[in-house]
Amino acid sequence: MSTPWDASAEGVLRLPSGLLVRGRGLRDPLPPGAVPEFALHLRGRRPAAVAWESQWLRWPDFWLPTDRPGFGTALRALLARAGEQRVEVACGGGFGRTGTALACLAVLDGIPNAEAVAYVRAHYARRAVETPWQRRFVAHFPRP
Repeated sequence: MSTPWDASAEGVLRLPSGLLVRGRGLRDPLPPGAVPEFALHLRGRRPAAVAWESQWLRWPDFWLPTDRPGFGTALRALLARAGEQRVEVACGGGFGRTGTALACLAVLDGIPNAEAVAYVRAHYARRAVETPWQRRFVAHFPRP
């Protein structure tokens, strides 16, 4: 088992179960400290390669994932890895797509859909989940 994220580090969200997931913007420099062991990149175009394992899902800026079932599958896999590995979710700026994905992870971790956006805004970034359709997507994201 790897060393987990520092729960107080920038961009690290503690889910209700205690699992830690880092969110970040790919346009920003890599934060100091440990690097992820797995990253889920949410971009409209394939991002640059990284030195750790990663998965890319097509998700245009300010919109929604183009493969919604694939997105759900990817989040469930990322959540399973979070118990054993340092995982992160990243998009361009780290707020809209990343915040939406983190809110969906919170739903998978037991937060009610109607409370997930507020949870992520309180514990990750107040700008998380930028558009009305992203908020609606979280509200209707399938619970486990």
